[in-house]
Amino acid sequence: MHLSDIIKETISRNGPIAFHDFMETALYYPGLGYYTSDTDKIGTKGDYYTSTNLSAVFGAMIGRQLEEMWDLTGRGPFTIVEYGAGTGALCHDLLDYLKNNPPFYEQLQYCIIEKSPFMRSKEKAHLCGKVSWHDSIAEIGDEITGCILSNELLDNFSVHEVVMGNELMEVFVGYDNGFFELLQPASPALKDYLQQLHITLPTGFRTEVNLQAIEWISEIARSLKKGFVLTIDYGYPSAELYREYRCNGTLICYHEHRANDNPYHHIGEQDITAHVNFSALHHWGVKNGLECCGFTDQGCFLRSLGLMDYLRAIEQNSVDNGLAGPEKAIAIYNLLNDMGAKLKVFIQQKGLAAQPLTGLALARMPV
Repeated sequence: MHLSDIIKETISRNGPIAFHDFMETALYYPGLGYYTSDTDKIGTKGDYYTSTNLSAVFGAMIGRQLEEMWDLTGRGPFTIVEYGAGTGALCHDLLDYLKNNPPFYEQLQYCIIEKSPFMRSKEKAHLCGKVSWHDSIAEIGDEITGCILSNELLDNFSVHEVVMGNELMEVFVGYDNGFFELLQPASPALKDYLQQLHITLPTGFRTEVNLQAIEWISEIARSLKKGFVLTIDYGYPSAELYREYRCNGTLICYHEHRANDNPYHHIGEQDITAHVNFSALHHWGVKNGLECCGFTDQGCFLRSLGLMDYLRAIEQNSVDNGLAGPEKAIAIYNLLNDMGAKLKVFIQQKGLAAQPLTGLALARMPV
């Protein structure tokens, strides 16, 4: 049975479903959802690229920031928890870099939380014994010292679509010879989200509410005893996210490296994403004991960590990073300027005195 038929049957049986439930089914339905099916999602054969596909130096720079975080936590046992590791490329490149720091590497435990059985099998095929896999952070424990890491994860959480009318309305999905949308009064949880962030939407404004991101940051805060949360993703703070020209929201789909705005096509075969509200991560992070270290874009983050000096050292030592000259130039340009300008880096901490982080030295932004 096709995934679209399963959704139609659900609507026929129970009536229209919230867009959130449609998106959750399209992305994560067991065996048939976009992220749970046995198909390549990332890279040339997939639907999109991530920073880890461009160059191993991305992982090396994250490794540099983790070394500093280890110093700040006291140079003892250190756990990296990566959510949604994809092909495992970031984990591989991080560990490959950190092998050059034996005192840190010996203290290191690397845990991956991965929903997709297909992606988990790909990760296990080429990652070392340092790595363990888990279904949730609760399996790892509630006394973690280290860093909770995510790279382009939260923009794939299922979101609620809302529209401001005479009151806040939520988008539901029905079916009658095709999928269609209808509006129903929004739940108290959706109204509370906007109220807590002091957001007033003008009439007709459509946007996304990511309640799952709130649950995620709250769960992380409970498990982290001492250390950092490093979040890299597409998104904005509230002041930018709700500008008038974004009155149709930020939801976008990717299929075979082409973007479109129709989530009702290629169901289960295309990625569906929405930009992250970093102000929400900050707000609910503070409520759960996380302090803000800083917020910047990826390009500034990588420059602050010395990416250009690192590349010069590689060239001087004739280290082969698997890229030819023009390919390397394009990859580094994307890391710093294309994806580097669009992707944001947000770091929070818990259980530590305030200390400046090297990766946040340039162009800090208000969150």
